[in-house]
Amino acid sequence: MRAACRSMLQVLAVALGLTAVAAAVANPPERQEREALRVCADGNNLPFSNQAGEGFENRIAELMAEDLGVPLTYVWAPQVMGFVRNTLELRVCDVMIGVVAGYDFVQNTNPYYRSVYALVVREDSELDAARLSDPVFAGRRIGVVAETPPLVPLRRTGARVQGYPLMVDTRVRAPVRDAIADVAEGVTDGAVLWGPLAGYYAARQDPPLKVVPLVDDDSDATLDYRITMGVRRGEPHWKDWINDFIERRQGEIDAILREYDVPLLDRRGRLLDTDEGDGA
Repeated sequence: MRAACRSMLQVLAVALGLTAVAAAVANPPERQEREALRVCADGNNLPFSNQAGEGFENRIAELMAEDLGVPLTYVWAPQVMGFVRNTLELRVCDVMIGVVAGYDFVQNTNPYYRSVYALVVREDSELDAARLSDPVFAGRRIGVVAETPPLVPLRRTGARVQGYPLMVDTRVRAPVRDAIADVAEGVTDGAVLWGPLAGYYAARQDPPLKVVPLVDDDSDATLDYRITMGVRRGEPHWKDWINDFIERRQGEIDAILREYDVPLLDRRGRLLDTDEGDGA
């Protein structure tokens, strides 16, 4: 009987040991030294990022790498379903530069900017609205990305919604760019799009389109969002370093965002003037 008990205890000890080893492999201790800034990014997703380094998230990543004093490297993947699982969770990269606050699949840093959905119209358009509840939308053809917050209130006001897909392989399709082109060509009367996308693409039309940030919207839709960086859970020191970086270099971050025509809001949700700072 004693021999059997000893055998069972030995088996249990081995099993517990193997469990501990597996847990250590699955959740290794946080790295204290970094030989490179390894960024998880979409390689064809302007104005955020692309493989040529032309996006504002590329520029912010360069600023971070300079601050860390290490080289900048990327792991490129289309930002579709499974992006976090195939990049950050596999530990092939260490940070996502743009993540909406509250996103459940990562640990969020402090926000480094705040923006809002915006109406995009031609400069000569009669469509002048600062709220999605405005009856002027009734009967108008308005471009909206599928499953985004403006969709329901626009339908409620009687707009004729022109939909564009949300989840796409950015190597193949660019729905927001298509939505902006449709406004410029008169296919639609306007579009209501996420501010950074609206501002960037509208400014690059010839002639540029008018962008109206919907800061005064009174519908029940949530249109403004704080944007953070995303890191793995269990990495408090890395999160603290990024928070410190954001605080120290917020002015430079804001300047980069303005170069890309991102509508920036202050902490109270008010639109910032171009010469103001502290957009998070």
